[in-house]
Amino acid sequence: MSTAAPPGTAGARAFVDTELIPHADAFDRDEAIPEWLLASVAEHGWWGAVRTGSMVEFAALHEEIGRGCSSLRSLLTVHSMALYAVDRWGADALRERWLAELTAGTALGAFCLTESAAGSDFTAVEASARPAPGGGWLLDGHKKWVTGGERAEVFLVFARTGRGVSAFLVEAGAPGVSRTPVRGLLGTRAALTAEVRFEGARLPAAALLGAEGMGTAIATGVLDIGRHSVAAGSTGIIAAALEGSVRHAAVRRQGGALLGEHQLIQRLITRMAVDLRAARALCRDAGALKDAGDPATLMATCAAKYFASTAAMRAATDAVQIHGAVGCSDGHPANRLFRDAKIMEIIEGSSQIQEILIAQHALTAAGAGRPRTPEGGAS
Repeated sequence: MSTAAPPGTAGARAFVDTELIPHADAFDRDEAIPEWLLASVAEHGWWGAVRTGSMVEFAALHEEIGRGCSSLRSLLTVHSMALYAVDRWGADALRERWLAELTAGTALGAFCLTESAAGSDFTAVEASARPAPGGGWLLDGHKKWVTGGERAEVFLVFARTGRGVSAFLVEAGAPGVSRTPVRGLLGTRAALTAEVRFEGARLPAAALLGAEGMGTAIATGVLDIGRHSVAAGSTGIIAAALEGSVRHAAVRRQGGALLGEHQLIQRLITRMAVDLRAARALCRDAGALKDAGDPATLMATCAAKYFASTAAMRAATDAVQIHGAVGCSDGHPANRLFRDAKIMEIIEGSSQIQEILIAQHALTAAGAGRPRTPEGGAS
């Protein structure tokens, strides 16, 4: 069964094969994506894919990038979330200042939601913004596990105001903003993760996205984009696990026969191949619903993220099993895929959050429960 990329991603596949896969383990070891790679993504026009193409194409691109390097795909995810928020909810002044740069990738964005007590439950945000004398806002708070936080020029920040949770776009270089790199993460180690602090950071009035108190609605919208990317990237992990496992099984001998000739190994490979097709189909369905403006896309994306991320963890586990001791070694792709796949089950709403949402949706459809808005999970 072929692992060929979805239609329309031939250029991305070539990029992944030549610029990502040969270097991904070095990125993981160095815990950083280098500037030359960020610039190469900009040259291809991929930082702006969330607004320059269809959502089906967006998922296909993020699947391919995820096949090569989940850390780079994670940077694309949070950047896309920030760009989407500015494009949809930014006032004219904010759009004029940032939209072109974010679309081109000459400025990168990150998503600041998670705190010590707020993550999957984003209504528990404690960061606060208050009106500043003379206009604008003063922002205080401590955001954790901010993917891309070490490098981003702007942060999409959620903070509590007098009317509830609100969303702001904050320049990383503004007075009162500081960041501390985070090292030693289990997976997506090269995603330039940081903690970000805001201590009386002065924001212009135009930094507010939408209206005051719209933060929950905005978070729901951007998390839907994030889940779509994570689902697609998880599909890419399945493809990478399958490709590596098939290559290894075709040359490694055990008990006088090639690994690929053993039926128990064939079972593991079969499961990966079928999961790849299923995850890709779920992502394509969610993307098509987004392109059609169908609100059913929210739950379709939850389903895609849930299935693809759990299937990625299963495929990565099986890839390590097939590779044996070498797959457990630092610097081996199977080792990295295993660690990255676990992160996919946590970010943008954990698997358990997705189970709650999907079950509640099914119960509501049957007239047996209350609907809930998809929520949870920061990058």
